[in-house]
Amino acid sequence: MGLTVKLIAHTTRAERVVAAAAKLCYSASPVRELFDGLDDDGIGGFLAKLRDSGHVSPFEHAGFTFAVEGVSRVATHQLVRHRIASFSQRSQRYVAMKGAACVVPPEISQNDEAARVFAESLAASRAAYEKLSALGIPREDARFILPHGVETSVIVTMNARELLHFFGLRLCRGAQWEIRNVARAMLSLAAAEAPGLFADAGPSCVRGACAERRKSCGKPYKNTKEVLEDK
Repeated sequence: MGLTVKLIAHTTRAERVVAAAAKLCYSASPVRELFDGLDDDGIGGFLAKLRDSGHVSPFEHAGFTFAVEGVSRVATHQLVRHRIASFSQRSQRYVAMKGAACVVPPEISQNDEAARVFAESLAASRAAYEKLSALGIPREDARFILPHGVETSVIVTMNARELLHFFGLRLCRGAQWEIRNVARAMLSLAAAEAPGLFADAGPSCVRGACAERRKSCGKPYKNTKEVLEDK
């Protein structure tokens, strides 16, 4: 199947919602007046000031929901570590995994011998799963033989503040390749809908010094556009 990421829902007029929430902290005006009085041309600059000042709690009022398919459980195990988020994942306990596709790492697919070993092991795991199922073993137990690379699907909801944190960690060059691909696709979709919220999204090097310090790759990104184009 291969990786596909879709933005299936998001806060309407997300940038204006965040800007209004921030302005409320400093104004005695009614909320409706704050919302209607926002200047579209100035919202981006105002959001940038919020990020620069560290006042990012208003970003939590904007939510984004993604459908991620064709991803391995190796990647989703990393994804669900981001705790300020909501996840719904296809269950191997209730859904039969007979013949399920498997994500093959590029380093393996590009090496003929490694690809052969991988394919043989995958075939053995599938055969064992099917034999266990034929013996009446419940799916919740038969799944123990399946590899981590078996494809799964997950729906993810994060607010904009957590997304910025997620992108900061998972778009670093040092992050694992599959979760980077997921994060890059999510950022591309979110930024298209709310560019002001994600104008400088990405690892710490986009905004200044590398947070990895001694473990730095030494190849800092110049901006978010460069992060999105780095395949």
